[in-house]
Amino acid sequence: MNTRERFRAVINFEPFDRLPIIEWAMWWDQTLTRWRKEGLPDFGPIHHAADGVVVQRYFGQDLHYQDWLYPRGTGCPVPPAHGAPVIETLADYERIRKYLWRWPAVDLEKWKRWAEVQARGEAILWFTVEGFFWMPRWLMGIEGHMLGFYDQPELIHRINADLAEWMLRCTEAICSVCTPDFMTFAEDMSYNHGPMLSRELFDEFLLPYYQRVIPELKRRGISAIVDSDGDITTAWPWFEAAGLAGILPLERQAGVDVALLRQRHPRAVFIGCCDKLVMHRGEAAIRAEFERLLPVAKTGGLIISVDHQTPPGVSLADYRLYLRLFHEYAERAGK
Repeated sequence: MNTRERFRAVINFEPFDRLPIIEWAMWWDQTLTRWRKEGLPDFGPIHHAADGVVVQRYFGQDLHYQDWLYPRGTGCPVPPAHGAPVIETLADYERIRKYLWRWPAVDLEKWKRWAEVQARGEAILWFTVEGFFWMPRWLMGIEGHMLGFYDQPELIHRINADLAEWMLRCTEAICSVCTPDFMTFAEDMSYNHGPMLSRELFDEFLLPYYQRVIPELKRRGISAIVDSDGDITTAWPWFEAAGLAGILPLERQAGVDVALLRQRHPRAVFIGCCDKLVMHRGEAAIRAEFERLLPVAKTGGLIISVDHQTPPGVSLADYRLYLRLFHEYAERAGK
């Protein structure tokens, strides 16, 4: 099987020869800095996900090209500090709206180049948009967003209505070139104790906009994945009911149990799951982690990958060992 056939077979619960060997997130800059001192060639700046393809090629991984689509245009105000608000009222939003919903947001020439690689089966293509929890939080700030569910519901709905229409335009633009293999909604609405909002708030403020976008993605043959750090076990059924196909990265340190999730959600797609904090602990620890994941991987629907970026505590030698074992277990999963 080629890279694209293999990936699509796994996420569609079809027979596959082996698991894809991918790292869905870019490596930390500190990790690459360490590895260059240990023998990794200097490939130049790795600022965007697509830049990481040169590193994927170096390690012999299956290739994937990601385009993170940003809704903010030139001149858009930025938070003065992490988690601080850009806007506080609906009037503020109307004032800066001219700087939002950047268009064109998609580099079609880049996608045309990528489409040629995809057509040969040599890579999978995907894109990311900031979701219906993420974008209002970025604009309103962490505290303002949480209070806004009660104090300014009209503002959150206005932002998300505009965001949904922008997502649909982006999807149409990309699909004028090719069909991506999947996409992700960046949400990060869970931490290690579960979701940051209730099911009732999800259904009121997020669900209507997922229901606006998801059917169009499905119509075009694009699998929709939610990207949320932390323990998404409680929240996943909400996303599943909204029509999403799966989750990433399923962080082990947040207590996520992929075997339990598979038992409860037999057709959900999982990407990630591999505990990044075992990668520097030697062969026995890495093998134990792959053994934990192997039974689920054999059932299909699981793309094993680091459950976030490979941290700088992992040496280049550690990573090569991890990849060697990954290849072994990728083959075992396909048998």
